[in-house]
Amino acid sequence: MPELPEIETLRRGLERETVGRRVKSVEVPVAKAVHRNGSRKAFQSRVEGTKIKTVDRRGSLLVFTLDSGELMVVDIGATGGLLRAAPKDDPAKDTMLVMSFTQGGQLRMADPEHEAEAFVVTADLLAEEVPELANLGLDPVARPVSWTAFAQALVARRTEKLKALLLDPTFVVGLGGLYADEILHDAGLRPDREVSTLSTMEIRRLYRSLVEILHEATKHHGTSIDEHLFTDLHGKAGAFQEELQVWGRDGEPCRRCRQTVTKLRSGGRLTYWCPSCQV
Repeated sequence: MPELPEIETLRRGLERETVGRRVKSVEVPVAKAVHRNGSRKAFQSRVEGTKIKTVDRRGSLLVFTLDSGELMVVDIGATGGLLRAAPKDDPAKDTMLVMSFTQGGQLRMADPEHEAEAFVVTADLLAEEVPELANLGLDPVARPVSWTAFAQALVARRTEKLKALLLDPTFVVGLGGLYADEILHDAGLRPDREVSTLSTMEIRRLYRSLVEILHEATKHHGTSIDEHLFTDLHGKAGAFQEELQVWGRDGEPCRRCRQTVTKLRSGGRLTYWCPSCQV
């Protein structure tokens, strides 16, 4: 599923491609896409004719500020995507929403599982509509996170294991298994280490790895592999898969110590790590 670097890649593309554009019309081939607003017409009436002022990201949600003062929130879920297209381009069969702009071009939301959604809400009701936003954790891509803030947040979770903690959006937003495994390998830490066992030096390594890998993956426009499909607004795949050290490399030599990368399955979740150099 898309993780923080992929969603941030979409946000940056949307900022370039949609800010300042006025929405001419909205089509909703799949009514479920806008169910929070009650009906297609209700959603359309609040979006058509508005101009997009900003595009922000809150966790894994994309938040468009409209010149009406309202917010349009887009959640592509685990399997959805967004695409800039021309009206003449054939839409994908799983297209759920099409937004056409007065200056030409469209923004399309598609999802084969039909779980992606969009809804309009007033700013003061966003927290009520999406209560989990009130408890979002650190977001190193959206704003700098100091070593001190990271260490304090980490030490407050002393009894938790590292990978489970990295996957918890109340600690750090937008991480799934792929980036959690890459961060822990880069830091040289076992995924099952308990926070309370970390030395100050190991906490510093984890902090550095978290920040550097998320920024590097975002710079490469995310990761696109069979288990982690992603394309940007123009249908181009990310490139961070060329930098992966452990994810999907079970049975292959670790690029750091040359010992064998191992794959574990626990609770339906895969973990890739090197038992030799992650301690």
